[in-house]
Amino acid sequence: MIKRIFDIVFALFLIVALIPLFLVPFLLFFFKTDGNPFFLQERVGQHGDLFTIYKLQTMKDSKVTSVGSFLRKSKLDELPQLINILKGDMSFVGPRPDVPGYYDKLEGDDRKVLQLKPGITSMAAIKYRDEEFILSLQDDPLVYNDKVLFPDKVRMNLEYLEKQSFWLDVKILWLTALSVIK
Repeated sequence: MIKRIFDIVFALFLIVALIPLFLVPFLLFFFKTDGNPFFLQERVGQHGDLFTIYKLQTMKDSKVTSVGSFLRKSKLDELPQLINILKGDMSFVGPRPDVPGYYDKLEGDDRKVLQLKPGITSMAAIKYRDEEFILSLQDDPLVYNDKVLFPDKVRMNLEYLEKQSFWLDVKILWLTALSVIK
């Protein structure tokens, strides 16, 4: 209950505080592409239920735009997920929601991860903040993701499930802020 109240209050605070930051990329994208500034995608949520995640559009014609590159590096493309938090689809801290085909295919004890509401950040998200770069260095990025990254993320998210607390969430949010500033 405390986590949900925190999520709502903090999301509302950030929406109000960050409206200027949100409007700049929104307007840049809108005027540069003449398209929808939002990227909507189906993701696996708590209990394996599907939901629509909101992000700022960072690509045009399958290529990352210059504005999109900045948005991704700064994680500003994630700001619309504050709406997902207000709707109750997500929390600030929890496993990053994945596309169908990963979390929904977990077996055994690994399925316990689905008890968690997906989040904007987690210890795994901090560790793999540069996941695209890590994968770009691999001979077979898909195999590396399936055999190394994804199992490690599941392990870290199960660890979070066992240890979760309000103060652990505060610590993860603090570490996330520090990683974004770097």
